[in-house]
Amino acid sequence: MEDADLPTPVTPAALAALVASHREFLSYVERRVGDRAVAEEVLQAALVKSLDHVGEIRESATGWFYRVLRHAIIDHQRRQAARERGLAALASEPEAPADDPALHNVVCKCVGRIADTLKPEYADALRRIDIDGTPVKAYASEAGISATNAGVRVFRAREALRKQVARSCGTCAEHDCLDCTCGAPG
Repeated sequence: MEDADLPTPVTPAALAALVASHREFLSYVERRVGDRAVAEEVLQAALVKSLDHVGEIRESATGWFYRVLRHAIIDHQRRQAARERGLAALASEPEAPADDPALHNVVCKCVGRIADTLKPEYADALRRIDIDGTPVKAYASEAGISATNAGVRVFRAREALRKQVARSCGTCAEHDCLDCTCGAPG
């Protein structure tokens, strides 16, 4: 192996240059993601991730890190786009009629009791959207939040409820609670 193939050790001066450029890096990311808090998260993640590769730098440390940031921003934007597509699909999901007796007979009787143990905003979202049949956009307007935030809230509420039902009902929950006895008096 030739000496030219060996990674050049990063000097303390190069690391100091990266640290000193923090504000410029943050500004660079913020201009591209449009939100300071998100920019700080992207920058932090890029810094942590780059620590494993800092010994591989063969050029200007600052130039190298801008390239790392560019890739981190692209990754963030891809994740954000996928999240938005998922939430849009959830928001456009057809709502079940609130007064469908067959639906209420299939649902485990203990689910209502368990839903009340969730965070109040989760319980409210489930009650309004899944039980009352309120469309996600209408619920968002009532709650004073964006439709995207409402979609996230109901998704997280459903996940939290699923976990609580599994803890409470055990195997009954794994079999769709069609013959539930866990909420019946013993």
